[in-house]
Amino acid sequence: ADLAYMQQLQSNTYEENIADSSALKNLFYTIYTSSKVVIAQVEGHAIAGGCGLVSVCDIVFAIPEAKFGYTEVKIGFIPALVACFLLHKLGEGRTKELLLSGELINAETASRYGLINFVIEKQAIRESVRKYAENLIHNTSAQSISLTKALLNTVQNLSLENSLEEAVKLNATVRSTEDCKRGIAAFLNKKKLDWSDF
Repeated sequence: ADLAYMQQLQSNTYEENIADSSALKNLFYTIYTSSKVVIAQVEGHAIAGGCGLVSVCDIVFAIPEAKFGYTEVKIGFIPALVACFLLHKLGEGRTKELLLSGELINAETASRYGLINFVIEKQAIRESVRKYAENLIHNTSAQSISLTKALLNTVQNLSLENSLEEAVKLNATVRSTEDCKRGIAAFLNKKKLDWSDF
């Protein structure tokens, strides 16, 4: 944490703190709603704001030694922005456990909770992240990834009935896209597409 920055926050006006919190909200929201897959590579501790960044990424790799936690309650603060995202990611029970206690968890526990996806040894993490990203680039449609992320962000706030209606509409729309036509043609002709060519 930037200690000078934290000290300055205490003397900010309410309006300055609203502006500062809004900037952080915009950062988290931009990452969370990006049309691209956002991958975090955690090679140290991700605590408070750092864990907030982990919370909004799509895929998270971490070394076994990494610790994760939202320690805001231990200094009289609250993880307000993170709570909004974490409820979607982990559900109410785990979110309360992590945010109310302020306790740190290790990478294995974070993986079991669904906060992170992969625990990889330090010497292999960089290569693992690179391979994962390259696999996405070559084997998945960027358009399909973007639309799937948008769908997931939309339907989780809807009732089951309304989310299914949204899914029906998007399904129908996607069937007429070039990526879908290209992908189905390759599948039917038993050809492997390299999506990085498109």
